[in-house]
Amino acid sequence: MRKLWTIMLLTALTACSGLTACTTRGGEVLPTAAVSAGAAPSDPEDVVTGLAVPWGIAFLPGGDAVVTERDTARVLRVSRTGQVTDLARIEDAHPDGEGGLMGVAAKENQLFLYYTSELDNRIVRYRLTGNGLTDQQLLVQGIPKGGIHNGGRLAFGPDGFLYATTGETGDRDLAQRLDSLGGKILRMTVDGAPAPGNPFGTLVYSYGHRNVQGLAWDGSGRLYASEFGANSYDEVNRIEPGANYGWPEVEGRGNDQRYVNPILTWSTAEASPSGMAYANGSLWVGALRGARLWQIPLGEDGSAGAPVAHFTERYGRLRAVAATPDGKLWVGTSNKDGRGSPKDGDDRIMALTPS
Repeated sequence: MRKLWTIMLLTALTACSGLTACTTRGGEVLPTAAVSAGAAPSDPEDVVTGLAVPWGIAFLPGGDAVVTERDTARVLRVSRTGQVTDLARIEDAHPDGEGGLMGVAAKENQLFLYYTSELDNRIVRYRLTGNGLTDQQLLVQGIPKGGIHNGGRLAFGPDGFLYATTGETGDRDLAQRLDSLGGKILRMTVDGAPAPGNPFGTLVYSYGHRNVQGLAWDGSGRLYASEFGANSYDEVNRIEPGANYGWPEVEGRGNDQRYVNPILTWSTAEASPSGMAYANGSLWVGALRGARLWQIPLGEDGSAGAPVAHFTERYGRLRAVAATPDGKLWVGTSNKDGRGSPKDGDDRIMALTPS
């Protein structure tokens, strides 16, 4: 009987590491949320074409967006009708491999950028004017850089603080080291200081991450992050302050009380999840290798329902995902990043109405 129970439990844990978000009870696999995605979103419409690896999108109060291009280091202003204005080219950014000009966040007339310099990854603040960017102020330096796993997402949370994601650059041990900024989610003030209430009194908010590239908050203020796995499982995690998410000891669900399990895993072929947004009760995640837009309906308790794939292989690699002020989603392709197959008009940003 004990041997049979062990087999049942291992089977359940294996199922929980696959496509469906789940928990286990006595060997039985149970869904964590009895919610479904509902109707499909509208077909995307092009907002702007002819871009080169649009990495980050941040919306301004008037409805325009600021868009970063990873490999050209250009900062662009894109109107709702697709008009493009060059704001700046970040001379200090040195694109290399998966590094370059990445995350962007906006607050009033301030613009925050995450980019790879000659020495490190760093977060810099600018003043946004009608003519471009001025008053450069270095906020955070010394974030490890590498040819891979540079993290790079910036976003303001509902608490008013700036969050940043970092990668471990292929040096796995950095993710578990609290004295390193690699493999972490950081939380800070607009001046780059550790935000009040941070769990370790430093910039570090959570750790044990491999390469987080998506952040989103649901309607209750809960924080979620999308994370690249290595060979088996990509993840969506619900982020709690001070929590350890297990890398490199665990990929996917470890069921180890020292680490927090993801609320959802995919196989790496189906996802390689990057940008993420929350809209209409679901998380929306752009998949690079998976070449699709994932919709993850959330339960009232923040648990994940069964994910639904949209537009599989239709637009290629999808990286940037952002919710617009008027309730739509902007989704950017990443087919010119050296790993995709560019089509006419790529790279592009598309608009769609979420279900």
